[in-house]
Amino acid sequence: MKSTRPLPTCFALCLTLAVFAQNPAVHRPPDTPKHPVTDEYQGVKITDDYRWLENWDDPVVKQWSAAENARTRDYLDQLPWRTAVKERLQQLVATSSAAYYDLQFRGGTLFAMKYQPPQQQPMLVAMPSADDATSAKVIIDPNARSGKGSLSVEFYTASLDGKYVAVALSEGGSEDCSAHIFEVATGKELSDVVPRVNFATAGGSLDWNADNTGFYYTRYPQGNERPQEDANFYQQVYYHNLGTDPKQDAYIIGRDFPRIAEIQLHTSDDGHWLVAAVANGDGGQFAHYVMDPSSHWTQVTHFDDGIVSAKVGPDDALYLLSRKDAPRGQILRLPLTHLDLSQAKVIVPQSRGSGSDESARASIENFVPTPGHLYVIDIMGGPSRVRVFDDQGHSLAAPPLPPLSAVGQVVSVGGGDALFYTSTYLDPPAWYRFDAANGKSVRTALYETSPVKFDDAEVVRDLAISKDGTRVPLNIIRRKSTKLDGTNPVMLDGYGGYGISLKPFFVGSQARVWLDQGGVSASANLRGGGEYGEEWHKAGNLTHKQNVFDDFIACAQYLVEHKYTSPAHLAIIGGSNGGLLMGAAFTQRPDLFRAVVSFVGIYDMLRVELDPNGAFNVTEFGTVKDPDQFKALYDYSPYIHVKDGTAYPAILFLTGENDHRVNPMQSRKMTARLQAANSSNRPILLRTTASAGHGIGTALDEEIEQGADFYSYLFDQLGIKYAPVAK
Repeated sequence: MKSTRPLPTCFALCLTLAVFAQNPAVHRPPDTPKHPVTDEYQGVKITDDYRWLENWDDPVVKQWSAAENARTRDYLDQLPWRTAVKERLQQLVATSSAAYYDLQFRGGTLFAMKYQPPQQQPMLVAMPSADDATSAKVIIDPNARSGKGSLSVEFYTASLDGKYVAVALSEGGSEDCSAHIFEVATGKELSDVVPRVNFATAGGSLDWNADNTGFYYTRYPQGNERPQEDANFYQQVYYHNLGTDPKQDAYIIGRDFPRIAEIQLHTSDDGHWLVAAVANGDGGQFAHYVMDPSSHWTQVTHFDDGIVSAKVGPDDALYLLSRKDAPRGQILRLPLTHLDLSQAKVIVPQSRGSGSDESARASIENFVPTPGHLYVIDIMGGPSRVRVFDDQGHSLAAPPLPPLSAVGQVVSVGGGDALFYTSTYLDPPAWYRFDAANGKSVRTALYETSPVKFDDAEVVRDLAISKDGTRVPLNIIRRKSTKLDGTNPVMLDGYGGYGISLKPFFVGSQARVWLDQGGVSASANLRGGGEYGEEWHKAGNLTHKQNVFDDFIACAQYLVEHKYTSPAHLAIIGGSNGGLLMGAAFTQRPDLFRAVVSFVGIYDMLRVELDPNGAFNVTEFGTVKDPDQFKALYDYSPYIHVKDGTAYPAILFLTGENDHRVNPMQSRKMTARLQAANSSNRPILLRTTASAGHGIGTALDEEIEQGADFYSYLFDQLGIKYAPVAK
């Protein structure tokens, strides 16, 4: 689903402890009556016994949820090692270095989000340069404003002169944000509070005008402007002038945009041009509108033009990333004086698409125009590379990267120079500065450190063969001494949706403990993601979604066939769209997995589009209103395909009451259905957090609690014998 910053819950706490296994008693689930409701879709009648669990306003549903939580707590809290797991997680977090992300360079000042455990939430800081982190000044620290860690920064945008910063703040992981304004020099908050600039459905965005007296922002309906059912749709662009009442803000554009429009705003470096990128829901189609210095709007691209990104360069040109007849992407250049897409010139063509190495199938993922230099970030099945061109597309010197590495954000810092973020699986990530004049890269002061080393570990990248013969990349992290005898505990994760790619990321201190206990971790680059471009994405969305599940099952079978593990030692994890993946995997192949952990997942695919964010997902998943798409949804919907009397693996569902992206009822219904159907004695548990949502903005203490529960459950089920190692 949509995200605004990396989610630490599922992956930063991943690959952790191993402890000795016991089998605590599992109390019976609470009584869950069946109240059948029958619907008809495309001539097919479907009976839903647990429709009543969808209504969170019903006190009976809340009582049922509380009983499930109590049962889960009874099970987890009696595990004798849970306290040790929690303490170990706390110790690992406390020894982690600061991490910097979401950098912006404006007015000669470098802004960044700084995550410094054991603080509950990241803070916004400003510094002179990436080489002077010690002089970073805190602009806003949510930890000082909320003792419980419930307040979080969703996103921020600095003014062009670097004197102000607008910050979108939300409570309890809700993603429901108002914009607050701060003076950078003093940290003083202004009186302006602009409501409803962000929500979980369409996200949010803002950017400043040329003279830094106000900003353009995305605005959701307020008051009685729309019926209640449309309150989180129909996003539009408004303008706020500093020091004025937001009720007087001026409408700018958006009344003709789709109901499921998702708008992102970007001004040019001089503030004279504004680009509004409008997504048609979550399916990957975009239209782009450009406002010139006289406030005249031009629609430059339409949804069917295949343009997925547009940015104003410093050379009075609009640069565009096109996938039209170029599914791996090509860069176009269009003068701002003639905004006619048909006149755009290809300056960086797409990769050739054939060859023995993955670079031949490289897909352009992002680009950053700077004075005299155009940085192009490619993805090659998961790992990244950076290429550099001049503004006419001629190749220039590019920064070297470690093998199997990923490039995150690239930030222009003037004169053609750029900062770029690089990560690998086994080395801590860092920000580097690339000097455009001499073509050399230097590590900045914004680097992370780790108290553990991985000299005895290795990453093996191989290919699993899916059901239709497609070669699916599989990244395996193991100790060099790992014996392939089928007994290793393995955790396999995947995602496979929305064109989102799973890239190399530093597995961190927790993975050191997992490896020390003989564990192996694996991450699959499934279709539906963007690892090989738009064709790879489209091969796993809409009516082709089953390919994602076939790919994942093929990766699991690869791990078994190559003696990494066996079904008795194989666990799978995933969240959100990855939760749907979990549901499809264990309903289609319950015999292949021993344990499952599924975060904030989607399971009833016939009902998901009825939720506000579900409507935005229709362009990715499809709709029951279309006969072919209904058939695909019906064929894989996990909730429908739970079968009575089946021996299912152990499953832990985690969700949050404040989740506005995936309705928590999805986890409630799936839990109830499985508890009624399961013939094995393996526990199926539901954990609902009152203070969290989809994972964004979750306080660190809650992440640690989730991690302690996650690992206590998983290691109990995998039967790992814990051997203590020195801290």
